[in-house]
Amino acid sequence: MTVGRTWGVVLTGLHGDLVEVEADLSNQTPNFTIIGLADKAIGEAHQRVHNACANSELPLPRRKLTVNLSPANLPKHGSGLDLAIAVAALATEARMDASSMLATAHIGELGLDGRLRPVPGVLPAVAAAARAGIRRVIVPFANRAEAALVPDVEVFGAVSLRDAVRRHGLDIDEIALDPVPIPAGSVAADDPIADLEDVIGQRDAVDALIVAAAGGHHVLMSGPPGAGKTMLAQRLPGILPDLDDDAAVQAAALRSLSGLPVSTLSRVPPFEAPHHSASVAALIGGGSRTVRPGAIARASGGVLFLDEAGEYGSHALDALRQPLESGTIEIHRAGFRAVFPARFQLVVLCVRLDSDQSPLIAARRRGSS
Repeated sequence: MTVGRTWGVVLTGLHGDLVEVEADLSNQTPNFTIIGLADKAIGEAHQRVHNACANSELPLPRRKLTVNLSPANLPKHGSGLDLAIAVAALATEARMDASSMLATAHIGELGLDGRLRPVPGVLPAVAAAARAGIRRVIVPFANRAEAALVPDVEVFGAVSLRDAVRRHGLDIDEIALDPVPIPAGSVAADDPIADLEDVIGQRDAVDALIVAAAGGHHVLMSGPPGAGKTMLAQRLPGILPDLDDDAAVQAAALRSLSGLPVSTLSRVPPFEAPHHSASVAALIGGGSRTVRPGAIARASGGVLFLDEAGEYGSHALDALRQPLESGTIEIHRAGFRAVFPARFQLVVLCVRLDSDQSPLIAARRRGSS
């Protein structure tokens, strides 16, 4: 056939949209063109796809190849569409099962040697494909455990482009390659759950923390250095109720979007403790093209801990007001709007709290002086 079609997924925050990737051959000057409101990363995909196909012994046709990403008015970003583009392009001449391609979503970045590299946001992307009715996905081998967290979806972790096209019936030999691992710098070890039983004394403070956990109240702690405020705050997630299925998936999806690996669903409420030098963007999230969740979103369902609250900038503290009221945070950029959850318990610490002064008032006074 001269037209190959399959599916990819693009993310805007936690929301994912299916993208139909179609490739067409025409008898014109050999060229590789990608259209459909793609950003620079996708615009560069033609070179990654070309070299990956050549090094996988799956050369592309020497004719004009046009790849369309539909719907054309949906902004598309990142390298997660590389695999879908390559499969659709190869299907223009190779004998592949068209029905299998149309029933499968492809997610992954291609290396020049043809291996698939892990990408962030696989969990929300697979969940979006499942909501759209796609029941089969092909993802990089390093992301297979994360994708398998979505129920009722058949997941295949492909090591290379050859593995992916063999799943669609292309009769080629298997070549053993080592899978690309998740970068070591992005692997964060899970800290043990801090236990409130470790606290000796501080009976009034412990009782107050238990009341806050039971009622979902925010907490303001004030006292001299070394009084145990931070130790108490770090133990609040350990006495909160376990996350239910939806909240656990949401927390894992936010972790995935942040570029951290996800292999299991943790039931422990998240705990975020940004430094007092954090900017507004670090708290609420942002990005000019690829939107990443901030500390507010990552703490959703758990605890946002602000130590030395008086040292935070007034703009950073003001940015907390709307998420605390609505339980969501909206990030508006030219061409798109991303919505993240922001329902958390706020724990604020300060060394001293005068009767007529709060951390928020102190920050505002300092910013205006």
